Amino acid sequence: MVTFLSRIFIRDCERTGDPRVRTAYGMLCGALGIALNVLLFLGKYLAGILSGSVAVSADAFNNLSDAASSAVTLIGFRFASRKADAGHPFGHGRIEYVAGLGVSAAILLMGLGLLRSSVEKIRNPQPVRADLAAVVILLASICVKLYMCWYNRAVGKKIGSETMKAVALDSLSDCAATAAVLFTLLFDSFAGKNIDGWCGLLVACLVLWAGRCAARDTLSPLLGEPPPKEFVDEVRAAVLAHPEILGVHDLVVHDYGPGRRMISLHVEVDGKGSVAEIHAVVDRIEQELRSGLDCEAVIHTDPVEPDDPVECTMRREVAEKIGERFSGVTIHDFRMTEEPDRPKMVFEVQIPYDYPETNEEVKRGIEALIAENWRDIPAEVRVEQSYI
Repeated sequence: MVTFLSRIFIRDCERTGDPRVRTAYGMLCGALGIALNVLLFLGKYLAGILSGSVAVSADAFNNLSDAASSAVTLIGFRFASRKADAGHPFGHGRIEYVAGLGVSAAILLMGLGLLRSSVEKIRNPQPVRADLAAVVILLASICVKLYMCWYNRAVGKKIGSETMKAVALDSLSDCAATAAVLFTLLFDSFAGKNIDGWCGLLVACLVLWAGRCAARDTLSPLLGEPPPKEFVDEVRAAVLAHPEILGVHDLVVHDYGPGRRMISLHVEVDGKGSVAEIHAVVDRIEQELRSGLDCEAVIHTDPVEPDDPVECTMRREVAEKIGERFSGVTIHDFRMTEEPDRPKMVFEVQIPYDYPETNEEVKRGIEALIAENWRDIPAEVRVEQSYI
């Protein structure tokens, strides 16, 4: 259905990298979610009346809250598509993450509500009856929710949206909730035992776990997270495709919402090259990153001496020694300077965030390593965290 509707309502629906197309997908799924959840509410409310089950009626109102969540998704995509303005120079893309967080909160609230009602049902069991019409409605509801989970997850992967993935998790948790309600109706009818509360307790735990996962996935980009390895590899490949660039480091990615990335990076260039020529190359790279990867780039140049045999040998030996002692730690911006009385090595060290030793410990260890192997050549070591 979504594929069919997207071909009708979304122009160039295959161009998911286009922000306009991406927004259209989000709004289409939001509108479809509102319609289906309202229909499920009406059907389940009728089933609750027919079966006399409070659990079925509660599940019906859960679908009504899902319709509200779909409305939040629709509004989130709509506002996220607004262009940058004086008050928000980087655009409004992060509103989509906020909308996803709202959906996650709705899942958690639903889970807490189910937990509370399940405990109450365990304390005070209520008789239920498996009316045929109610069973059919619940089975149809499970099928519809499975379909909603499938298309929301598919669209979420297609357009790279954590909000849509959160909605998919919500639909899957609804499936579990409705299946538990149906199971309790049938079990009570055929076995004569009321396990409504215990099944509801299990479903509540599943729903709370789904809400936690959805909140984690939508909160992470708001707080700031490392870029995908594939994106980093693409940036590196695009920059290093220019023979004038000898190395890349200190890549930082700022995410202001899907399709709204700003990056900064350092490139190593021949220190003897023409400043004007290097500037032209860097300008060209920034334009290529803008058109090819849809990101704004700021590039800083670091001059090195690639043809100096002494410096090249020293750089390689220092990198090898540090790599042997501090696995995962890398160096860059290595250069030899001529002090008044003797040469000096200057370089920067990148340390992963999860490294077991502190920055200060690593720095002291590297300084001791340099002093042990190159007693006559002092070192100026600068330490920084690795963003990727």
